[in-house]
Amino acid sequence: MFQFYKNINKKKKLACFQAGMTYVELIVVLSIFSVMTSIVLFNYGRFQEKVDIKVLANDIALKIVEAQKAAMSGKTNDVAAASNPNWKPSYGVYFYNTSSISDRNHFIYFADLDSNKKFSDTACTGECLDDIKITKNDYISLITVFDKDGTHNASSFDDLSITFVRPSSEASIKLPNLSTDNMDYVQVTLTSPSGLNAFIDVYSSGRIQIK
Repeated sequence: MFQFYKNINKKKKLACFQAGMTYVELIVVLSIFSVMTSIVLFNYGRFQEKVDIKVLANDIALKIVEAQKAAMSGKTNDVAAASNPNWKPSYGVYFYNTSSISDRNHFIYFADLDSNKKFSDTACTGECLDDIKITKNDYISLITVFDKDGTHNASSFDDLSITFVRPSSEASIKLPNLSTDNMDYVQVTLTSPSGLNAFIDVYSSGRIQIK
């Protein structure tokens, strides 16, 4: 008798296994899978864009730190050596701030050859050491100055020079037609094609922060 019921149970299990999925069930499963795949791909694209804009902010911040370290260490370069082999120049980073996106998708790493604490050329000539392109259609969307009293001034100038002068680690921040006497920090805003933002804060003290 036991063997009889055992055989029946085996047949039931085999029948359930062989029944498989109906056509409707298959369509439902495929539809759910398709929706889930679309959601995952959309979120991945958004996530990747967030990663890209943060990486860009980090790369620019590292270039500013490079200028700071180069100035403090008394690093020389071919451009400066041609002018005076024994002279140690200041270094800095220059940002365009115009209405043209073509100006805002790159920035310049420079040596301050005339010691005026700003980039003195209009293109990558003379003081320019490197013209760094911003890829993936990201761009510099805004430059904002924050004063020590909490007030701020956004995009009322054409460009920004951040320079470091040996032996101090402090940042010299230069903007046309804007006093920097009461400045706390300057903020560079980076924007992705879909509007995601990342921020680089450069303080007069020389501290650099990414947000």
